[in-house]
Amino acid sequence: MPNWQRLRASLLDAGLDLTEPIRPRAVGGGDINAAWRVETDSGRVFLKTGSADALEMFAAEAEGLETLSGANAVRVPAVLAYGACGADSFLALEWIDFEGHGAASTDRLLGVKLAAQHRVFADAHGWHRDNTIGSTPQINTWTDDWTAFYREHRLRFQLELAKDRGYRGALEALGDELEERLPALIGEHEPEPSLLHGDLWGGNHASAGGEPVIFDPAVYYGDRETDLAMTRLFGGFSHAFYEAYELAWPLREGHERRLGLYQLYHVLNHLNLFGRGYLGRAETLMREAIAAAS
Repeated sequence: MPNWQRLRASLLDAGLDLTEPIRPRAVGGGDINAAWRVETDSGRVFLKTGSADALEMFAAEAEGLETLSGANAVRVPAVLAYGACGADSFLALEWIDFEGHGAASTDRLLGVKLAAQHRVFADAHGWHRDNTIGSTPQINTWTDDWTAFYREHRLRFQLELAKDRGYRGALEALGDELEERLPALIGEHEPEPSLLHGDLWGGNHASAGGEPVIFDPAVYYGDRETDLAMTRLFGGFSHAFYEAYELAWPLREGHERRLGLYQLYHVLNHLNLFGRGYLGRAETLMREAIAAAS
């Protein structure tokens, strides 16, 4: 439980005055850190709190949200403040009343707006700072070549974590083979470095007043197909969403062949975060990717 009086003082410095008596209400969205609905003199606020060590995670999330907001595409919660106070750190965001995933019209709008977000480009793949995917560090070192970026900062990083956690044997051997075959699998596909949400599963989007909203990003610039691959991994996106995206900006030939490869990054991350239950799925995706490169 955070020190609410210290938090109040820090929030006051940012122009947010918690209403007395302070009565925070725990809400969903706090799998890694705690999440609260708090009342202020200017209305409700969504507040994430964690230990002081979480400050860099909150800072990267705040900057990611501001970067997505600057795309003027899919709506994201506005960043109100973030910082540290004593043993606690916090991130204060606009409170949005969500309506679940919304109607087909909202899903279509999400497809159109996500395609517009993906048309915001950088000169290279990566981002100017590292962030996190869940609680795992995500390395975003600027890299000109997409295949090199994905091999080094996505697959190899997760595979090294897996080895450190004792997952060797078949996983290690498959990883070595897959790294060698990446040029053949990605081939001549040279994607533009698109602005990505980075963790776009069904739990990270919702509807508010018929408008799609995305949140909890792991922002970087890379192949837009990776965002679409994540949407297909854990469900939560409708046919209307995919149809609208495809009409707005069709995916390139070969995207289905790369789908499992891009899902693998997230499955490996789940293996590292949550354990052996994801091992079989990771090995299956690796075998399928190796076969696709043959």
